[in-house]
Amino acid sequence: MVVMQQSALLTKTDVDKAYEVLRPIIRHTPLQYDVYLSQKYHCQVYLKREDLQSVRSFKIRGAYYAIADTPAEQRQRGVVCASAGNHAQGVAWTCHQMQVPATIFMPVTTPKQKVSQVSFFGGDDVTIKLVGDTFDAAAAAAEAFCKENEQTFIAPFNDKRTMAGQGTLAVETLADAAKAGINVDYMFAAIGGGGLISGVAAYVKGTNPATKVVGVEPAGAASMKAALATGGPIALSEMDKFVDGAAVKKVGALTYANVKEYVDDVIAVPEGQVCSAILDLYSKEAIVAEPAGALSVAALAAQQEQIAGKTVVCVVSGGNNDINRMQEIEERSLIFEGYQHYFIVNFPQRPGALREVVNEILSPDDDITKFEYTKKVNRGEGPVLIGVRLGDRATLPGLLERLSQFDPRYINLKDNQMLYTMMV
Repeated sequence: MVVMQQSALLTKTDVDKAYEVLRPIIRHTPLQYDVYLSQKYHCQVYLKREDLQSVRSFKIRGAYYAIADTPAEQRQRGVVCASAGNHAQGVAWTCHQMQVPATIFMPVTTPKQKVSQVSFFGGDDVTIKLVGDTFDAAAAAAEAFCKENEQTFIAPFNDKRTMAGQGTLAVETLADAAKAGINVDYMFAAIGGGGLISGVAAYVKGTNPATKVVGVEPAGAASMKAALATGGPIALSEMDKFVDGAAVKKVGALTYANVKEYVDDVIAVPEGQVCSAILDLYSKEAIVAEPAGALSVAALAAQQEQIAGKTVVCVVSGGNNDINRMQEIEERSLIFEGYQHYFIVNFPQRPGALREVVNEILSPDDDITKFEYTKKVNRGEGPVLIGVRLGDRATLPGLLERLSQFDPRYINLKDNQMLYTMMV
């Protein structure tokens, strides 16, 4: 059990103080009404467009405030941070503006687009070090480097200054809502390490306690839900890194305390649902959201009953999406929505076997998207990897029944993630 002192809790005053520093520096991003999402979920949905921030992410807020609040003599010795991308960009942008030297540690698995952006924003003031496969590995290396060189560590989330800076987007949100006569019933924001949701919740609850604050995590990296379930921060034994901006194995002690105090609910959404939200935002609204940036929108599907008829704000927290990931995003969405399926099927090695599958197993609107087969000499049958995209997902039970009749030993790769990863 983690016992926190009251001073660990952020307050509205802390966020207001950060806002005064950031107001002349940070872009005031729009609060945008979304017609499509409002109709889809039968409520009033507004998007807080932090993807339009200077570095296309809210992270610049916490990074700038934490560095600005560090004594000048101390920060000129150099600052250090660890990040999967967006916090690094915020630190890089800030250090270039202030001409402060920075060493930035990023996981080796960070998308190249984010690494190049950090280099672009930081210029000659920033040195990038790629270390480890996860944020936590990069963070450990950063902290060791920081101690060895007596420099200042700029925490991505577990620091009250960072949390206060992130919370300033809530100052803008509630001010814009009040100006437009909008009463916000729900506010959804992503959780990675918990800095954003802590700052947002502290300000919202200090300003309008009736507004419900909901934190959203990817199901494969739900470290805050794990912390709340066990009574304190705990490292996840396994983690899906797909939502890289929110893939944190262990949340901070400070962020945990603030979430426990201020946040009404923390939910986890499947990565496939996140992919569907990304595609919705892109195709319907021309909004390019990264996986972590779409978490709040993905949560609407899981909260449909609660938000019906309400006014909801979703923080689109970042837009640094690598375009090379779009094929994977579409694939994950189709699988999650139940349209795309993969099977390993034993085919008889005779002419007409494929025609039999097409004519007798698939429905008229189904399509074969993948077919891999090598004929084996002196064998009566051989395994085939087949990908099927359904025209109507309601026809799946019939497909599986016909497939079972064709080969009772077929393998559905949905039930075997290791085989899926290897073969697809």
